[in-house]
Amino acid sequence: MQRVFSGIQPSGIPTLGNYLGAIRNWVPMQNGDASLFCVVDQHAITVWQDPKELARQTREMAAALIACGLDPERCILFVQSHVPAHARLAWIFNCVARIGWLNRMTQFKDKAGKDREGASVGLYVYPNLMAADIHTYHATQVPVGDDQKQHLELANDIAQKFNHDYGVEFFPTIEPLIQGVAARVMSLRDGSKKMSKSDPSDQSRINLTDDADTVALKIRRAKTDPEPLPSETRGLEARPEARNLVGILAAITDSTADAVLSEHGGKGFGAFKEVLAEALVAKLSPIQAEMKRLLDDPATVDAALRRGAGKAAGIADPIVRRAEELVGFLPAR
Repeated sequence: MQRVFSGIQPSGIPTLGNYLGAIRNWVPMQNGDASLFCVVDQHAITVWQDPKELARQTREMAAALIACGLDPERCILFVQSHVPAHARLAWIFNCVARIGWLNRMTQFKDKAGKDREGASVGLYVYPNLMAADIHTYHATQVPVGDDQKQHLELANDIAQKFNHDYGVEFFPTIEPLIQGVAARVMSLRDGSKKMSKSDPSDQSRINLTDDADTVALKIRRAKTDPEPLPSETRGLEARPEARNLVGILAAITDSTADAVLSEHGGKGFGAFKEVLAEALVAKLSPIQAEMKRLLDDPATVDAALRRGAGKAAGIADPIVRRAEELVGFLPAR
């Protein structure tokens, strides 16, 4: 059986980039127990998190996922730390993965920056936990952005080494489902950087909780250039900010960049930004209303997450127990 798994960190309110690049694409993948979507709070603590904020943001992220269309009755939605099998398999994978493999991971270099020696060990072995997240369920398909492709390659390397070392064909090969249009929504302040929850400037992103006035103001302030919009996509090649705004409008209206430019080519950014702001408000307002309703009733969100964790554990525990047996751990019973 083909099984889909993906996760998202609860470090801050989801952005438009999270929605267009990941969450929206998960919705049509819902297929009962064959689709698992996880709020990865264990990944979040690879850098310092205020405990109360982490708990609040975990619930907020779950509410946002449901508001965006993930139905706990049509998929398995849960919190990573609620299923201990993730951590159990991650330790085995820490012992299978090689230091040389982790040294090649570019995301650790980017996140640790110049303070490599001060980074947490968790941040360094983050890819091993990501591999465990997926292989805990024998998942075979993982929708990710292109920036996570290296981690999936490592996850396959770990699985292959485990299978080789223990003489089994136990963990399957993972197929990355690289998203297409709008997989990388860029910062509103710098078209060369990805829109991020962690950017110090709130003006760089559209948060899913931004009200209509805030969305309109951020779009008006979005960085552009003095030239009018081109009539063809090749005219966007050296214009990252223009390309970003055109791509956002295309994605939010289920259109294409060519169609957007066919309608708006030759116009200035003033009028174009008004159209973009209106489209964003129309798309995000229902999500915001549903998210508010859910957060006003946190017990309902928590109950859905508990049910999801129970379903996830039902799949994960037999798989991880077998991995532990293959390694040589004595059974606990």
